[in-house]
Amino acid sequence: MKNPEKILNYLDREFTDAVRDPVWGHIYLSPFLRRLTQTKDFSKLNGIRQLGPSIHVYPGATHTRYNHSLGVYHIAGKLIRLLVQHPECPPLTLTGVKSFLNAALLHDLGHFPYTHSLKELPLTDHEQLSGRIIREGALGKLIDGDGENSSLLTAAIVDEEMPVTGFGEEAAFYRSLLSGVLDPDKLDYLNRDAFFCGVPYGIQDTEFVLSQIIPTREGIAISDKGSLAVENILFSKYLMYKAVYWHRDVRISTALVKKALYLALNRGELKGEDLYGLTDADFHLKVKELSPALSSLIESSENPLSYAAVIEKDFKQEDPLHRKLENLEERTAYEGELAEKLKKRGMDIDGEEIIVDVPEKISFEVDLPVLREGRYIPFTSLGTLFSAPSAANLTGVLRKVRLLLPRDRTDKLKPEEIVQIAQI
Repeated sequence: MKNPEKILNYLDREFTDAVRDPVWGHIYLSPFLRRLTQTKDFSKLNGIRQLGPSIHVYPGATHTRYNHSLGVYHIAGKLIRLLVQHPECPPLTLTGVKSFLNAALLHDLGHFPYTHSLKELPLTDHEQLSGRIIREGALGKLIDGDGENSSLLTAAIVDEEMPVTGFGEEAAFYRSLLSGVLDPDKLDYLNRDAFFCGVPYGIQDTEFVLSQIIPTREGIAISDKGSLAVENILFSKYLMYKAVYWHRDVRISTALVKKALYLALNRGELKGEDLYGLTDADFHLKVKELSPALSSLIESSENPLSYAAVIEKDFKQEDPLHRKLENLEERTAYEGELAEKLKKRGMDIDGEEIIVDVPEKISFEVDLPVLREGRYIPFTSLGTLFSAPSAANLTGVLRKVRLLLPRDRTDKLKPEEIVQIAQI
């Protein structure tokens, strides 16, 4: 049996176990993949909320990394079925397809609690942690015990730092599917996050998007007709960052947690390894062990209204202070210096209580080929809103530098006095 026929036979026959999902309806798993979802490592994802502190703004945002992982796998399965049947699909193996579906399901095993509050901290990337969990211990043995399957290839698809020796171009192809402009991860989280937050901004016509994808040896392209769907995804990502992911109160909670953990790591109250493999509940137990000043910041993050954004300005790359504040060490030093200045003006405040929030850089990927009149052209050449410079400008529009102070201290000085002292 030729590889495409063998793969389609597997996709047609093996997926018999249905799981009901509120976003995608029935998600069908093979008995083997069902076993993966019942492992301790995967079950732990049910204890990590997908959007962390967003629940303080959108009470419906209770969905978890477990839900999301099933959704990513579901879309990945639809995608690979379409690609295998396409005449331009590069040579694929059953081992590769199985490993790709494993990777889609297991890609978030190493994810931290509290969504992206831990970004920028000196920690191992969650993709590398996921790869480590997949290839080591019980999970790796379970995968390798399944016929024509590979824990090493599964881990290498998730963790792009891993070498792909022995897997050739097939591993690179799967990596490009799992992480890119039209990846299953993005297609699930935009739809899922919008659904649970009760907002319309992330909704995608996923079936249409998938139907317009064209395989290439380097990854995927999109038909000319499908290019509008790419615009929709990029604009949805922008709106979801603006309304949900970087909502001011979500940013306040995020910044409080980040400040507490950064100081705890610097002062030796925590080691990076202490934060690996935790659920949300584990995380909150762990941070109760911190010193009172730092555990108080974590407690305040549960009530973002306890802090006020007394200064909010667009991030300006040309501003030397803004560039300086991108660095956590410089930011912490600035917060300490500002505390001393405010004390001299009569405000009783410590450096730990002052928070400067600078959202990390994000990208709006637009490097996708579009098939037009028999040849591939860059998406950025189509004359859409999302030219390369415009896409880069979206991050600038979203990023706000905020000075956050405990709300019960903000009456000690007039806002204009704080602005003058802070000089942000």
